[in-house]
Amino acid sequence: MIIEGKIMRVNHNAQKIDVICQFSRDGAIIPMKIRIRDDDGANQEYSIKGYRDVTEDGARNMPDGVYVTGETSVFECNIISFGIKRTVRLYYKPADKVWIMTS
Repeated sequence: MIIEGKIMRVNHNAQKIDVICQFSRDGAIIPMKIRIRDDDGANQEYSIKGYRDVTEDGARNMPDGVYVTGETSVFECNIISFGIKRTVRLYYKPADKVWIMTS
């Protein structure tokens, strides 16, 4: 999938999601929860237990196959799913107003 003029190319395991976040006093994004639509069409919500902002300047390929530019915010987040701790990667491009998740 290509989003808005090849700005963010996404691998086949990526999905658009809803993210609930806060902003710090200096404007930094703090992801709090993610909401994913499951195969049955129901929304599943997960609290983010910890995160790391891995945003960098410049274009690059991420380890999960997503190509990003310096305009894309990237977060590695820990969630608990069915009692198991999982790490997911969240991508956000403000101009497109789209959150993408890979696991």
